[in-house]
Amino acid sequence: MKRVALVGMPNTGKSTFFNRATGASARVGNWPGITVDLLGAKLLLAGEMVELVDLPGIYDLHGFSDDEQVVRHFLENNPVDLVVIILNATQIERQLSLALQLKQLCLPAVLLLNMVDEAKKFGITIDAKKMSSSLDMPVVMLSAKYGNGYQDAHQIITQAIQNSAPIPPEKLQLLLAADDQIETDMETVLKQTVQVPVQMSDNLTTQLDRLMLHPWLGLPLFFLIMYLLFQAIFLLGKPLQDGVAWLLEAFKQGALEPLLAGLPAALHGLLIEGIYNGVGTVATFVPIIVLFFLFMALVEDSGYLSRAAFLMDALMAKLGLDGRSFVMMLLGFGCNVPALMGTRVMRSRSLRLLTMLVIPFSLCSARLQVFVFITAAIFSPKAAPLVLFSLYLFSFAAAFITALLFKNRFQNNEPFILELPPYRFPTLRQMVLRGWHEVRHFLNRASKFIIAGVVLVWLLTHFPQNVAPGSLDTWAGMIGQFMEPVLAPIGIDQHLAIALIFGFVAKEIVVGSLAVIYGLEGSALTGMMAQQLDWVQAYSFMLFTLIYTPCLSTIATIRSESKSMPYTLFAVGFPLGLAWLLSFAFYQTARALGY
Repeated sequence: MKRVALVGMPNTGKSTFFNRATGASARVGNWPGITVDLLGAKLLLAGEMVELVDLPGIYDLHGFSDDEQVVRHFLENNPVDLVVIILNATQIERQLSLALQLKQLCLPAVLLLNMVDEAKKFGITIDAKKMSSSLDMPVVMLSAKYGNGYQDAHQIITQAIQNSAPIPPEKLQLLLAADDQIETDMETVLKQTVQVPVQMSDNLTTQLDRLMLHPWLGLPLFFLIMYLLFQAIFLLGKPLQDGVAWLLEAFKQGALEPLLAGLPAALHGLLIEGIYNGVGTVATFVPIIVLFFLFMALVEDSGYLSRAAFLMDALMAKLGLDGRSFVMMLLGFGCNVPALMGTRVMRSRSLRLLTMLVIPFSLCSARLQVFVFITAAIFSPKAAPLVLFSLYLFSFAAAFITALLFKNRFQNNEPFILELPPYRFPTLRQMVLRGWHEVRHFLNRASKFIIAGVVLVWLLTHFPQNVAPGSLDTWAGMIGQFMEPVLAPIGIDQHLAIALIFGFVAKEIVVGSLAVIYGLEGSALTGMMAQQLDWVQAYSFMLFTLIYTPCLSTIATIRSESKSMPYTLFAVGFPLGLAWLLSFAFYQTARALGY
């Protein structure tokens, strides 16, 4: 099977082109010679199956960052029949060097100049035929976002792959060591083919940045936008959540209960009260998770995420971090694991370690469903968005406090370089594809733990058999009583203690375990929670869940990325102690004030 490698700089639309070409068929895979996973997909081109691999965005093929080394090692260890290079047409004078570096490898290549619609607005004209002749490779102008020129690109790639042959890896290893004449060649090609106005016309990006990057208004606007985002998630997601809960209850009463009525009591309880109630309770929050990822895809793909990094860089520098650290924290709102892996773009090990220490404080999607459930049960519809927003602020505060405490231990001298892309409103197709990839990752990961978790919780709350389910005499009750001296000062009872234990395995289990512990689901479960907990206990529990030990997947990633067991143990123990101290301070203060 022939192989096509997709190469380009960050923010050139490479992933957009890859998603348009592959749809939802992309899969993560391992590759010889590299230690990270890459997205790949199989396509049918000219009647032949071809493998398309999306390589990390890089600025320089001959650089020393982790991503640049990944690309080099991939090319050195994996036969490639064609390289598809994607560059940003609005920044061609800074990006053409990458195409010339790849040309020196003598690999069959096709150059795609993306974002031609934006280049036209800037008054940039590019002679694709002359550039193709100068580079001795096909050049296609396109807009991956809107699909303009995509068919031409598809046709050129199909023709190129039919006549291509991979270069022996040994030859590539020799060629990668040489980069003479690149600067001279780039200047010659640019002079012959590209015309850039002396002063680019004022545009929407410039006008918006005057407000969004304002030294005084920029940060308040960012937090206002995030608050409105949470309001929209609750406003749109609550009816969908109620609808899913109604459907699940109707299916349970109308079909599942009659079907399983003849089973032994223990097996019936396990299937209904354990698996169905636990998994069903988690399933009701899927609509809100979907909305969260759709909105975050909008914020990220619009270019605003880079602005947030720029705005926060001055503050982050005082904490021993930089703007990239803030971006990784924001990405951690989806899942901590890919955010931790994203720290590979940082060359400084100290910066990586400090950033990896603060990322797990990000309120990930798994914690989000826990907080949505509890806020819906305990707080009014008007108060719920404010409560959730306050938890996000606590998330940032915990990360900033941690960075401040340990910045001298992990000192960083690496300069921060950030390129701000123009504002782009993503298409609906982009948002849906991006959201679907994130939701599928969440569901795949959650499904690995939820069923096993709720079964184990059911067993702990129903055995030994001669005691009342969920009572202090069950195994779960014994565990809760053992932990009571530590957790009682922060308002966490034995039932919540069991949920926290399973939250260590995966935060996705917490809500499902509560359904099993109380033997209820849906509105009955939220009603029971409202009777059992007041708002101070509920908030203390959420605060502890937000900060305490990350899940097993996150811990495994920290161990893999840091390559240090002492550091990993520290990254587990410190948040646990900090969570207890903050929850203790909040709970005891609230009680002292009479709440």
